[in-house]
Amino acid sequence: MEHSINEMASYPSEALLEILEAGKPVAFPTDTLPALAIKPQYAQRLWQRKQRPAHKPLILMAAEVDQLIAALMIPPPPGWQALVDKGWPGALTLVLPAAGPVQEGLNPGGSSLGLRIPACPMALQLLRCTGPLATTSANYSGEPACTSPEQISRLFPNLALLAPLPWPSGSGKASTVVAWRAENGAGVCSWNVVRQGSLQLNWLEK
Repeated sequence: MEHSINEMASYPSEALLEILEAGKPVAFPTDTLPALAIKPQYAQRLWQRKQRPAHKPLILMAAEVDQLIAALMIPPPPGWQALVDKGWPGALTLVLPAAGPVQEGLNPGGSSLGLRIPACPMALQLLRCTGPLATTSANYSGEPACTSPEQISRLFPNLALLAPLPWPSGSGKASTVVAWRAENGAGVCSWNVVRQGSLQLNWLEK
């Protein structure tokens, strides 16, 4: 049985910041699916909470482009600004070459970092307060993603939720993922649609 809104623990952004700084996860709405989030230095706890395989990376969300690009620790590839201009804020996740502690924390053993700015005023308000957060969908690995705070509260009891409730409805579909990567082992990199989500990419030039 799902919890009613009155039974769920929801907090304003400032209170969630204190919870996050203590190394605990929280949940908030986005324009696609609700997100589980934690400070990047505690990212491993999200894999544990979700029972998620370690080879599946987390996404870094923020409210500002500069914060995300700084987390890469290396210059972004050509064409990234055009994608950002058309896809952020919105349902676009960019996977870019990266190095350093954030990349190592969110994508252990990898060499890239997934970045996103959501088009959800509540999410952006939280992210302006907290700074960049490691995020993932609200579900156990391999199971359908939660689409409401009621479902999240049932699946993850005592998880702090962003107030106020109820949340605005997202699309219910995951973001579109575009990655800068080599094709067919040829060593030549280009932009590739890894997952077609709620954002259509008719304008993407390869």
